[in-house]
Amino acid sequence: MTKSIDMKKMSVFKNIPVGTRAIATLFSGLVSENRKVANLEKEGAIIRLKKGLYVVNPEESGILLSMELIANHLYSPSYVSMLSALRYHGLIPERVEIVQSMTTHLTKEFSNALGRFEYHHCDKDYYHIGVEIVQSGDVNFMIAKPEKALCDYISYMPNLNLRFLKETYTFLEEDLRFDMDRLVDMDLTVFNECAEKGKKKHIFKNIIKIIEKERNI
Repeated sequence: MTKSIDMKKMSVFKNIPVGTRAIATLFSGLVSENRKVANLEKEGAIIRLKKGLYVVNPEESGILLSMELIANHLYSPSYVSMLSALRYHGLIPERVEIVQSMTTHLTKEFSNALGRFEYHHCDKDYYHIGVEIVQSGDVNFMIAKPEKALCDYISYMPNLNLRFLKETYTFLEEDLRFDMDRLVDMDLTVFNECAEKGKKKHIFKNIIKIIEKERNI
């Protein structure tokens, strides 16, 4: 009975990650906030994302979790990018097991019951390029646009040095299995800005040349 009452109260949070203090405000007369949260976790009402941050168990709430939203909350500021964003946008066929993000903070990794979350450091001038807020259901989260996700992946993939157009094309089509039909419609502005502010600008220039060639510019 107590669990059902607790879940009714917790439903106000839906699938949004919340801290210990926010959870505690739902329950009056607590002797210990931490003990109450620990009991809720033990009962399976909430899932621990990291110390002090939780989300309501979707098996109890009936509301699907957004891994993108969780990634934004786990380490902030950050936005989902690289293979995770490419997969989200439907540009690569493979399922991605690790949620990858970019941040202006130090590179970091988290593991919890939901999976692994990686965060890669980048400079502030580069960070803001090609990032958008996406609404999915009742939540909003920050994610790289397709062009920026590709640039981020290339920039932070170790030992990747594509000098020529042909090997850049082969990498996209065969190694990454990128949807080449959609490449031609991509925003060249994002690639140009990433080339100006980021790493491996010669590869971004190669991609621009490939797109222009496909457009017959």
